[in-house]
Amino acid sequence: MAAEGGKIDPMHQFTVEPLFGTINWHFPFTNSALWMVITLVCLWVFMLGGMKRELVPGRWQAAVEGVTGFINGMIATNVGPEGKRFVPLVFTLFMFILLSNILGLLPIGITGAHPFTSTSHFTVTGVLALLAFGTVLVVGFARHGFHFFSLFIPSGTPKLMIPLMFVIELISFMVRPFSLALRLFVAMTAGHILLKVLAGFIINSSGAGLGWGILVGGPSFVLMVGISALELLVCVIQAYVFALLTSLYLNDAVNLH
Repeated sequence: MAAEGGKIDPMHQFTVEPLFGTINWHFPFTNSALWMVITLVCLWVFMLGGMKRELVPGRWQAAVEGVTGFINGMIATNVGPEGKRFVPLVFTLFMFILLSNILGLLPIGITGAHPFTSTSHFTVTGVLALLAFGTVLVVGFARHGFHFFSLFIPSGTPKLMIPLMFVIELISFMVRPFSLALRLFVAMTAGHILLKVLAGFIINSSGAGLGWGILVGGPSFVLMVGISALELLVCVIQAYVFALLTSLYLNDAVNLH
């Protein structure tokens, strides 16, 4: 239960539940899957505005072109001219994460519906990180072959230190997808827990009487508004950081830096 005996469980919002009854499917359609589908639909609708290609773009087309131009500039800066082929991948990762984060903050609880932040689950962020990391490996080996392993030996390393440096750099390289997924997962989870706790303060203090409502509920509401604004900023920052790190890793694969 999300709430029992006046207590609100801040972790209940992360529960993955099957939809459409309790049918014993091997692969049930869950609330997490539903909100990922909603995210993809929103992304598709967003992209429709950029396909008009009007000579004088409207606001919608300008927004799409602005985001694609932003990602294209990021790739050009971090990877170079050869990175243009990776713009669709990085753009999709950026927009999917951004929309997933923002949709999870929609205040639709008053209607009886409950938004679900798919990026608050490590399984989802892990798959996104593996997609980015897998692309780096494929590009690196396809472009450089076994010379790709030279990435793990910094230039100027003394010969006696090469085995040790190779192991250290390899471990550091292999940890990248884990840190990429963990960073996004922790940021989304922590923010939503804090918002749920503050919401619990507001609800319980309001039920305890006018005095407690003013003393506890009032400051909690003001703080919740401020945290919600901060969470919107975090949603954008986390999507940007994920896209930025992906472009930096792609630079390693393309240019062996």
